[in-house]
Amino acid sequence: MAGVADKARFYLERAVPQLREFEEKEIFSKEEIRTLVTKRSDFEHLVLAPRASVEDFLNYAAWEQQLDALRAARCKRMKIRSSSSHQAQARTFTIFERGITRHPGSIPLWMAYLDFAAKVKATKRWKKIVARALRMHPSVPALWVLAGRRAAKDGDMDGARGYFMRGCRFCTSGVEVWAEYARVEMEWVGKLEARRAKSNKPAAGPQPAKITAAVDEEGVIEFDDDSEEEREDGELMLPDPDALVRRDNKKKVFNDEAIRKLESKNNPALDGAIPKAIFDIARKQPFFNAPSAEGFFNVFATFPHVGCQAKVVQHVLDNMQELYPDHPATCSCYIRQPLIGVDYHTAEFPKALREALARLRASLETTKDSKALVTRTLLWIDALLALEDLDIGIRTVLDATRRKLESS
Repeated sequence: MAGVADKARFYLERAVPQLREFEEKEIFSKEEIRTLVTKRSDFEHLVLAPRASVEDFLNYAAWEQQLDALRAARCKRMKIRSSSSHQAQARTFTIFERGITRHPGSIPLWMAYLDFAAKVKATKRWKKIVARALRMHPSVPALWVLAGRRAAKDGDMDGARGYFMRGCRFCTSGVEVWAEYARVEMEWVGKLEARRAKSNKPAAGPQPAKITAAVDEEGVIEFDDDSEEEREDGELMLPDPDALVRRDNKKKVFNDEAIRKLESKNNPALDGAIPKAIFDIARKQPFFNAPSAEGFFNVFATFPHVGCQAKVVQHVLDNMQELYPDHPATCSCYIRQPLIGVDYHTAEFPKALREALARLRASLETTKDSKALVTRTLLWIDALLALEDLDIGIRTVLDATRRKLESS
């Protein structure tokens, strides 16, 4: 335990400048500072112990973040402008680094580390962390989805597609990466349509704020060199506040040829060609089944304002009826199809609901598992009944349908 005590003292001494700042600026009282030192010492002894758990590191990092939030609130109240969160952020980064060194196989710890880096807008640090996480856990779908969605959010669709396609190759046991890839492509089509409607002309796509990542043939994720380095003593550098504005030499998402293609009235991308292709390729994978197809259906059903939604939904349903005609997942999607894209405030909704209920009665007689179909049906009926401004007549019909299904 002597070694643990010495290491704990080492890390505690590195926090002395921050504590002196607290005392000099009267952000915390002397009694509060003594309490902070005691609490931090307890955490250090916990994480340095031979049997330190992932929860110990997560609790330590959460406590440091809460302490910094309290410091910021008091500085705002006391109008202290010279105190910054850089020291607290550096300490939290160090805690996470120590945690993943001790527990490199903990996905929750990696995800918490990435969440913190995104929260403090440490863009370069985030890219390095996600690259390390993917190299160590290439078969974890959540990491690929997180990386792909982050790239798409920043406007880098080439990078996002690279992440998702590589993730689809590594994650071969489930539909999660495939479905999220299709979701991102539908979002991209929606952005193109919004840009076209706003400018009153064909859209050239959102301008990139790129995360320039590449994946080589061996599956190694490579990032462009940047100026953020680590200090020789192993302490993490502070987040770069100018990271979001230094993008002068980045490659454009759309070149001139791509822009001309997007301006075409018959552009297949705007007709949902890419989401359809993702579904068609996923259909050939060993994991594909009726619930997997239902996952795609549920994803596409969330885009009522995308022009190609009806075509994509119909494409999925046609394949489900061909491959799994009597499966409850297929019947559920068939029942819900008339309601897809119809606002419950409009006059078209009662007609769509009437069609859906007619399909429900027919499907209950043909499906091979009526109980599973009833369970799926009750889910979307309950979702509609949860709407506070739902028309009273529609609510009455849904209540009666729900009671009938529960009693069957």
